[in-house]
Amino acid sequence: MKQPSLSLPITPHHSRSLLILFSIFIFHFSFFNSLQAQPTAEVDLIVHQVARADAMRHATLSVSIYSVTTGKKVYGYDDERSVAPASVEKLLTTGAGFALLGDDFRFTTRLTMRGEVDRDGVLHGNVYITGGGDPLLGSYRYRQTTYDTLFAQWTSALRKRGVRRIDGGVCYNTTIFDDHPLHDSWQWGDVGNYYAAGVSGLNFHENMYFVHFNPGAKEGVAATVNRINPKNIELLETCLVTTGAAGSGDNVIVYGSPFSNQRRYTGTVPLGKRDFGVRAALPDPARTCADLFASYLRTRGIGVTLGAKEVSFMPDSLRSVMDYHSIPYRTLAQYTNHTSNNIYAESIFKYLGYKKYGQGTFDNGSKVVMDYLKEKGLATDGVRVVDGSGLSRQDRLTADFLCRYLDAVSHETFFDSFRASLSKVGESGTAKNLLSSLPEGVSVQLKTGSMEGVKSYAGYVITGGGEVLAFAIIANNFDCSSREAGSLLTQILQKIAVVY
Repeated sequence: MKQPSLSLPITPHHSRSLLILFSIFIFHFSFFNSLQAQPTAEVDLIVHQVARADAMRHATLSVSIYSVTTGKKVYGYDDERSVAPASVEKLLTTGAGFALLGDDFRFTTRLTMRGEVDRDGVLHGNVYITGGGDPLLGSYRYRQTTYDTLFAQWTSALRKRGVRRIDGGVCYNTTIFDDHPLHDSWQWGDVGNYYAAGVSGLNFHENMYFVHFNPGAKEGVAATVNRINPKNIELLETCLVTTGAAGSGDNVIVYGSPFSNQRRYTGTVPLGKRDFGVRAALPDPARTCADLFASYLRTRGIGVTLGAKEVSFMPDSLRSVMDYHSIPYRTLAQYTNHTSNNIYAESIFKYLGYKKYGQGTFDNGSKVVMDYLKEKGLATDGVRVVDGSGLSRQDRLTADFLCRYLDAVSHETFFDSFRASLSKVGESGTAKNLLSSLPEGVSVQLKTGSMEGVKSYAGYVITGGGEVLAFAIIANNFDCSSREAGSLLTQILQKIAVVY
């Protein structure tokens, strides 16, 4: 039996109604897309203006923006090109640290002793310092980490165990990391300066010392070394520093290899600034730690018969004196990214290698970070990680990858801690004064990067509407100063923060 049709005839009246509804839909769809396209067009305009600037004519400029809210790419300009990232590389290192070590992880430095303590309080043996890779051990930056504070705790712990004199020496062990503090690809012009001091299994005083200069009476006249701090570091110094213009700042370059006490100073210090301090790389941080601790003990009435000695293997029958724990990882990561400290980043990087493979090396750290990225499901084409800080010019990232990484991290349980480690525009760190102004309700948190011929910004923008955007802006091989390049890239960042 034929079923009755349920369709209704389409009359001219119905046709007109459907046409009106379809027209309204098309209008709203087009209007919505035009609203979405407008910010992208504005960003694209400023990106092309920057790319055409004289200083960028021979440069590589890469820009990428992803919506963390939707997980989709919002904008890209040459963003799959592999480029040197400089210090935004630290985003990978600190992120892997959060994932694999945890917010509450602490580096541990162990103080032990071997031998008997007689009734007169004489330890017939040695004291041992076993490094745990702590990058803040004896740091001058924070009251709780200074070496006076550290040594006072160690001395008190020895006294509690009845030690009044040591008929032996202070031994130290650094084997948690290998004996290559510098990556082979770091530039010689960086080595010797504080920011390329490298890392040791027993870091100390951020692996640097202060050398203070007195300028000459006028420009061009030789400057002289006034003092160094910490004191009692044995150095063979050659000073070729001269006097620069008043207000010219620190233009000193320090040359010197690890484990060599020869240091050569070149460049200029400003006219009229007596006792002008410059930071330089310690030749052997671990030995310096042991030497200064032995000296500290002597000044506090605990004699030490012998000096400092490195040991590759720890003897049996060691007794614990004290375990010294670093600040929590979440705070260390914040210090790392806010101050862009290479020593902190490389210590985290090598420790990750130690944790997984039994020894902290650059190669092992690289394997751990790359494995972490792949485990997150991130395609790593165009990515090469050789160190933890971005100091190497062999490091390579793409802006697109960096945004995909930042998007992936936003879904991790540690995301709040990770984002807190980034500098907030207008508030903290290297980004404090980066942008002139932001619209009400908009915030920007990011990591900056800078080295000769490289400038980079990467992080998050929280828009006025509450959307979270991940962005990366990287320039390589520009024909201008780092400051001028930063000014150009800031124009792009400012537009991203304003229009979305």
